[in-house]
Formats: sequence, structure tokens, C-alpha cells
Amino acid sequence: MGLSKTIWASPSEFIRAQQPGNPVMFFAPSVLQATARRFLDGFPGLVTYAVKSNPDEAVIENLVAAGLKGFDVASPFEIDLIARLAPGAAMHYNNPVRSRAEIAFALEHGVRSFSVDSHSELRKLAAIAPAAGTEVSVRFKLPVQGSAYNFGAKFGATVEDAALILREAADLGFTPSLTFHPGTQVNDVTLWDQFIRAAAGIARAAGVRIARLNTGGGFPSHRTEGDRLTLEEIFATIGRATDEAFGDDRPALVCEPGRGMCAEAFSVAACVKAVRDDRDVFLNDGTYGTLFEMPITGMTDRITVISPDGQHRAGAPKPWPVFGPTCDSVDRLPGEPVLPADIAEGDYVVFAGLGAYSVVTNTRFNGFGELAMATVLSLRV
Repeated sequence: MGLSKTIWASPSEFIRAQQPGNPVMFFAPSVLQATARRFLDGFPGLVTYAVKSNPDEAVIENLVAAGLKGFDVASPFEIDLIARLAPGAAMHYNNPVRSRAEIAFALEHGVRSFSVDSHSELRKLAAIAPAAGTEVSVRFKLPVQGSAYNFGAKFGATVEDAALILREAADLGFTPSLTFHPGTQVNDVTLWDQFIRAAAGIARAAGVRIARLNTGGGFPSHRTEGDRLTLEEIFATIGRATDEAFGDDRPALVCEPGRGMCAEAFSVAACVKAVRDDRDVFLNDGTYGTLFEMPITGMTDRITVISPDGQHRAGAPKPWPVFGPTCDSVDRLPGEPVLPADIAEGDYVVFAGLGAYSVVTNTRFNGFGELAMATVLSLRV
């Protein structure tokens, strides 16, 4: 998948002109750069982009153009990508479980910041990485709720064990830091407050003054209309909580937005393959494609249906069972999305805010999954 050389005014213009037979991802670089500037202007510390959320080269290049100087990398592929597209940028290897070969690859490419969440992984790192000039961020978790799903189920040490690992990292001569991830699609700003105060407690228990605190991702891209937690509210909470919790021992701050950075810069258009007996809608994209996350993080109501000539369908709203193109019965969007009653075969269903994970989770199951990308000046349909 690569960007088209033509820059279109809008998704509607592209659809009218091209009548695409496969799903299309529309990318608005101006939206991505504007979001990057909100982070750079508002977050009280270093902003690093979580490459995993959308590693498309155009995304990385536009973030660099906007002034981003740091990236959260989780694999040799991502390290190589950033080293090539953003030479000199800071790379933080915050996947806390790595093979020895992956650690060696990272060191060869200049990575000097790693996270760990276990004694065994710390000792593995210590056997390979030089302590001097290498940062170790101990990742911890809390038993809290307020996000789309629990990030602590796979990664993160308990508060008690994090203090022991932090002390060990400092004793080994590494630059000691802490990191956490509040979860994806966080809808409660107090989660950052709780994690930051817990971090201060961990540092005190370990008797270690940490160099940096990475406040993770979790910045939401709102799937539904209505009240919204703003980035500015989150930034203010992070800054205030860090001042109050650490006082004179305040560490430098880092964040690693993924979805919150890239989601709003993209929309996805899927074509209606069939309206079966005025009962079900079948699309040429689904949960094995760019809509993979819908059953996990929740259905969106930010949907527009347009006819092949680019006109908005305006029929009465109606709940529809919506299926993807594969022969698997689980290839269905959650619930019954509300779509116009006059939706018809050949129409296009445009889903807003799908720039995160939609590219990397797109599969070729059943031979589907071919995806085009078009650059647009505006995502307004």
C-alpha cells in the first residue's frame, strides 16, 4: 500500500472520480501535523510517537516535518524504519520483553533507552548493554479501570516489585526511570493522576531519584459523538500531578501517544457489496481488515454513507447488521450500526478516525484485504 501522488480535495471527490472497488484509506497530512503540534505545544515534556499504531512512512515523515524528535519503538523493524526516516531522533525501546538478538540490534542502532518489568529481563539487558549512558525505565501497573481494555494483563510489575527492580537497575549503574501505560482509549483523566502518584511512591520506596517518568499513551481518539476528554485536560493533569507528587524530585516527563496522535488523520471508506433483502449490509471491508478493532475498542458512530456520485444518503436512521466480505461469520461489526434506511449496493460507508492500527491489522484472509491509500486536503466527506 502506498500513497497516491494525486492530492484530492476530499474523500467524496476521490470516490466520484475513481469509484474504488477496494477499501480506501484517506490520509490528511494537515490533520496529523496539527495534532502533533498540539502535543508538542501542550505536553510538559518529550513527545515520542508509538510507531506500532501506524508505521506508514508518510506518517513518520509528516511527524518529523511537524517537529517530533522522539519515537517509541518495539521491534527491530521499527528501529530500522526510524533510523532511516528520522536519523538522529530519540528511540525508546519500551517493549519490556526482548530477545538478546533484538537488544543487540537496538544497541547497534543507537538505542539507549529500554523498559523492563521483571528482574530476569533487567539482568538479560545488563549482560548485553553498557550501564553508562543507558536508561532503564521500570514499567509498573495498577489495578485500575477507565480504559477500553486492561494493559496490565500482559506487561507491568506490581508497585512492590517495581521498587525492587528500580533499586536493582540503579545499583547496576543504569540511569533509573519509571514508565506506565494507563490503557487504551482512556476516558478518565484521573488515571494519570493515580499512576503518577504511584510512581512517586515507587521511587521513594526504592530510595531512587528517577531521571524520567514516561506517562505512556492512552490518549483517546473518540469513537462516538458527545462529551470528550481533551488533550489539554490530560496535559494539565499530568503536569499538576507530577509537581504535587514529586516536588523537588520532579523527573523529566515523556509521553508516547499512538492512537491519540494518528487516528484522526485518517478515514476509511468501504463499499457496500450488498443489501440483503433489506435486512443486512455487506461491506468489502470488515473485522479481518481495517475494521479489526471495532469489536475490541468499541463501535464508532462517526459514519457517513455516500452514493457513488458523492451525495450523502439522507434516509431515516436505522440499525443494520453489518458484515464484512469474508466467509467467516465472526466478520461482523459489533451491535447494529445506525445507517440511513436508503443505503444501497454500490454506496460507500466512510468511517472517521481510523488511522490507528487499521493498516497493521489488515489481513488477506479469504483473499480480501487489498487496500488503497489516498491523500486528501480535508477529511470532510
